[in-house]
Amino acid sequence: MSSEHEEPEAGADGPPEQLALIRETVRKADVPRAKPRTWRGAALAKELPVARVVVNKGVLHLDQFFDYAVPEELDEEARPGVRVRVRFGAGAHQVRGGRREGGRLIDGFLVERRADSDYTGPLAALAGVVSPEPVLSPELLGLARAVADRYAGSLADVLQLAVPPRSAKAERRASPEPLPAPPAPAAGTWTRYDQGEAFLTALAEGGSPRAVWNALPGPHWAEEIARAAAAALASGRGALVVVPDGRAAARVDAAFTAVLGEGRHAVLTAEAGPERRYAQWLAVRRGAVRAVVGTRAAMFAPVRELGLVAVWDDGDSSHSEQHAPLPHAREVLLLRAAHEGCAFLLGSVNCTVEAAQLVESGWARPLLAPRHEVRAAAPLVRTVGDTELARDEAARAARLPTLAWQAVREGLKTGPVLVQVPRRGYVPRLACELCRTPARCRHCSGPLEAPGGQDALRCGWCGRGAPDWHCLTCGAPRLRAQVVGARRTAEELGRAFPAVPVRTSGRDHVLDTVPGRPALVVSTPGAEPVAEGGYAAALLLDGWAMLGRADLRAGEEALRRWMDAAALVRGQDEGGTVVVVAEPTLRPVQALVRWDPVGHAQRELAERAELGFPPVSRMASVTGRPEAVAAFLASAELPPQAEVLGPVPLPPRPPGSPRRTGDPPPGEQWERVLLRVPPGTGAALAAALKTAQATRLARGGGDPVRVRVDPVDIG
Repeated sequence: MSSEHEEPEAGADGPPEQLALIRETVRKADVPRAKPRTWRGAALAKELPVARVVVNKGVLHLDQFFDYAVPEELDEEARPGVRVRVRFGAGAHQVRGGRREGGRLIDGFLVERRADSDYTGPLAALAGVVSPEPVLSPELLGLARAVADRYAGSLADVLQLAVPPRSAKAERRASPEPLPAPPAPAAGTWTRYDQGEAFLTALAEGGSPRAVWNALPGPHWAEEIARAAAAALASGRGALVVVPDGRAAARVDAAFTAVLGEGRHAVLTAEAGPERRYAQWLAVRRGAVRAVVGTRAAMFAPVRELGLVAVWDDGDSSHSEQHAPLPHAREVLLLRAAHEGCAFLLGSVNCTVEAAQLVESGWARPLLAPRHEVRAAAPLVRTVGDTELARDEAARAARLPTLAWQAVREGLKTGPVLVQVPRRGYVPRLACELCRTPARCRHCSGPLEAPGGQDALRCGWCGRGAPDWHCLTCGAPRLRAQVVGARRTAEELGRAFPAVPVRTSGRDHVLDTVPGRPALVVSTPGAEPVAEGGYAAALLLDGWAMLGRADLRAGEEALRRWMDAAALVRGQDEGGTVVVVAEPTLRPVQALVRWDPVGHAQRELAERAELGFPPVSRMASVTGRPEAVAAFLASAELPPQAEVLGPVPLPPRPPGSPRRTGDPPPGEQWERVLLRVPPGTGAALAAALKTAQATRLARGGGDPVRVRVDPVDIG
């Protein structure tokens, strides 16, 4: 190999005459050609010769814009919003001809052209324009900045989530011509809701209503979302719909096509592949398509003249991004609605506490169906509690209570039966042995744990001990783990019903749909396939495995999983029946029986407000090695109202288990501290944590410390 400064020897394949000719041409040139990466000696753009760039460096202490000189040759292509290549990291001593050189080539986005720079030293030149396609609009830049500030993250990290990787082949293809606005859609099944028609009318007339929609069970929710989007398109604006997974996206995609026709919407999901997804994204950015359906990455889709943002099933954990700064799709769409002044629709069969808070604060209006519509659409729900199980010989022998056997036998006469079994990994928490009230810390109301037995109770949040614990509800001194970890399997059901086919849907293989013929469909939560014509019955087994999780949201999550499964069952008028094996006196079970998720969320919100739990308060978690966490907290200038809970040790990760975001490395013992602040001070907490993290990284970092604002799982 030879360096670029060495001359190759003359030979048969390279006559010396050709080299001499090239050298002579270079000598006679009036203006020497600039080197392509340093642009040494090149003239700068005559107008706006400074480019402001956000570089692809996600570290917090570099979360700012950097100015670069624009060579005249790049003047036309270097427009705001394009991808660029720049040299980064050159020292002040690497200056030649008044221009900084050296450093490593990295990618970035050009956000602004300026006449001068705030930086008084010599500027490096843009190394090149990757593509003349502008991909970062001012609106998207402002949204990314707001998301980064809310989650104590960097702008570069958010832009990595917001702008998909480039595909040159997709950029070369022209996007289709935009279609004219469609007519306002008919109300369809929105007439089942008290304010449904009024909501669509407001959208079609250019209004920006904000609603929390408690959807009726059944197959119509996807079409109802499509009609809401069509109403926004009819007003000449765009619409964006974010759903939790690809299966939901496929259903909404089909509904959009049925309501709007072909060519009016784009689908942004990982299943499409990088090139096709980028082509669809470009069609949206260029204005060729005004409606978008997608999973969580679509929350940043650059829809022009946005008129409606909608999120379906906001309680699904898939809406929480797993890459820094870990934003939630619901919160990002709330920011978009506020920044762009568009309509907002949060829809689900159930209701999260965050949704209830939006209604209680007056920011959004409830969109509900009258009770007679609920009773007609929802299945009949029956319960089997501990008392019945204790007296039930069938339950003791085969772990299926008699009521469940009867429901299965009757359901199989007319169609498929769904059996929901909690997946592995549900960890029980402690509760009163008599009344089953969750055991909580007297200091911070966090969940109690017993890593060394009941004689060594401690809080999972603040780490304080809880000697001489007794239940505040009934006074009992004894605790019990709420789950006995036996699991029902498809083989057991197959032996019980030998003439009936048994199908499974879970992590390894998820079914999208099943025929309407009699069959047993065993599924884990979230993997339930849709049955043609609806399920005749459903069994929700091992309720304690979901209600007993060591999580603040255990009851809310259990109810959400149950209602999502029960919503696939035929209505009560068609004989649909659901049997849930759980204590009938518990609040989530009662909410399922009454089909009242809104009431459950309102009561949860009131209880959390009294105890200072999210979302009424704002929380952040800080995890790392004990000494690193202690040093980080000592350097952070937290708001005066901040309450420090902990530290508590994190459980070690079992060898060979998959590593999730935030897990400690194998063999290391990490601690977690929770920081809690009252309403109105969340922005100050995020700013303080971001400043402390940036200062730590600028000084050399040391052991890693992970900061997460609004953690989904706080125990």
